[in-house]
Amino acid sequence: MSDRIVVLGAGPTGLGAAHRLAELRHEDWDVYERTDHVGGLASSYRDDQGFIWDHGGHVMFSHYTYFDDLVEGMLRGDYDQHMREAWVWMCDRFVPYPLQNNIHRLPDEVYVESLLGIIEAQQNELPKQNFHEWILAIFGRGIAEHFMLPYNFKVWAHPIEMMSTSWQGDRVPEVDLRRIIENHVYDRDDVSWGPNNKFKFPLLGTGMLYERIAEALPKSVEFDHEVAKIDVIGREVHFADGTTTAYDKLITTLPLKELIKRIPEAPPGVVDAVTSLHHTEGLFIGIGVADPCPSTKCWMYFPEDDSPFYRVTYLSNYSPEMTPGPGHFSLLAEVSKSEYKTEDVDDVVDRTIEGLVSSQLLTREQADTKIISRELMHVPYSYPVPTLGRDAALEIIQPWLMSHDVFSRGRFGAWRYEIGNTDHSVMMGVEVIDHLVEGKDETTWSLLPGEEARATIS
Repeated sequence: MSDRIVVLGAGPTGLGAAHRLAELRHEDWDVYERTDHVGGLASSYRDDQGFIWDHGGHVMFSHYTYFDDLVEGMLRGDYDQHMREAWVWMCDRFVPYPLQNNIHRLPDEVYVESLLGIIEAQQNELPKQNFHEWILAIFGRGIAEHFMLPYNFKVWAHPIEMMSTSWQGDRVPEVDLRRIIENHVYDRDDVSWGPNNKFKFPLLGTGMLYERIAEALPKSVEFDHEVAKIDVIGREVHFADGTTTAYDKLITTLPLKELIKRIPEAPPGVVDAVTSLHHTEGLFIGIGVADPCPSTKCWMYFPEDDSPFYRVTYLSNYSPEMTPGPGHFSLLAEVSKSEYKTEDVDDVVDRTIEGLVSSQLLTREQADTKIISRELMHVPYSYPVPTLGRDAALEIIQPWLMSHDVFSRGRFGAWRYEIGNTDHSVMMGVEVIDHLVEGKDETTWSLLPGEEARATIS
C-alpha cells in the first residue's frame, strides 16, 4: 500500500509535485489551495478593463530540460519569446543593463568616479563579510553609491549589512575591467550578460502555464482550503472550514513563518529560529494606458529616490494579449516594503504614476488623461531575504520538519531566494516526489548556499 501524499499550495512547487505524482502513477494524493485559483505568486488575472496582470515581473528561463519540456508540453506554442532589453534609469537617462559594463553612458564625472572606484577595489583586498562589504569590494565606491547600494535597499527593504554573500550565483553580475574600458573606447553598448537574456512568456500571462498544468492533472485541486493547524504527531491537516485530511508524507509550500505558527508541537528552538527569517512585502502597481506603446524595452531598474519602485516592466511588450487590444500598453511597477522600509499603501499608486512621469515612462498628458486601469496588488510575501542568520536558522527548522515527514519546499517553503525562480520552484516539487516515491536525491533543494542550480534532469 503506497503512502498518502498531501500537497499544500497550488503554486509552481505544488503543481510540479502533483504533475510528477501523476507521471509516476502514484494514486493516493491531493493538492489543497488556500485561494480560489492556481499559480500562487506566479498567477495572473484580467481586470475589468481587459488588461492582464502578473503578480510581479516574471519571465521564464530555465536551468532544466525537464522544465523546458513541461513548458513546451503544456503551452503547446502559446507563448512569445523575447531577447531581453533591460535598462537602468539614473542621472536622467536610460543606461543599458548591466550598468557596470555600460558606465560610459553616464555623465563624465560619474563615469570617472565609477571607473576609479573599480580600479581601487581591484587593487585592494577589501572585506566581504556581508553584502554591503561585498558590493564595495567588487564594484568600488562609485558604482556602489550611485547604483548598487540604493537599488538593493529599494529591492530588499532591509539594511544591506544584514545580508549574506552566499546567494548571488548568476543573479549579480561582477566586474570585467577590460570589457568596461573596451566598451568605452569603442562606444559599444554591452547588453548580453545574464541567464535571462532570452526568455519565454505565456500569451495570457505567467499564470497560464500553471492553469494548464492544473487542467492536465487527473484530479482537481481542492480550492478554498486554508490551513489552520498541522498535527505532525497524528499526521493530519486541519483546515479553517473545519475539515481535515490525513497524510503519510506532507509537502508544504506555506511560508516557513506561517507553517511553524500552525504546528503546535514545534519545539522552542524551531520557533526561535523562525525569528531569524526575514522577507519583503510586495506592492505591485499596474498602470494600463490607452495609447500605443512608445518603447520596445522589457524592464528597467530604478536606484534613485525620485520614485517608489525599484523595477518597472512593459508588460504589454511580452504578449499582445496582455492589453484590451491595439493602441494600449501596460506598465507594471514593483515596490518593496518591510519593517525597515515603510510604504504608504494609500498613496503608492499616485506616487508611482508621478515616478513614471519623472522617469519619462509616461508623459504628463498620458498620466492625466490616458490611464484607464490602476491596479494595486499587495503580496504579503514577495522576496525571502538572504540575511546573515538565514542558513543557521534553516539548519534547525528543516531537519526537524523532515524528521516528521514534513517537506517544506518552494520559494518561501525553502526560504532561499537563490533557488526561488519559477523553474527552481517547479523542480523542487518534482524532485521531492522523486525522493519520496523513488528514493532519489533532491538536486535543487539540496544545493549548498553559493552553488548554482544548473541541473539537466530529463
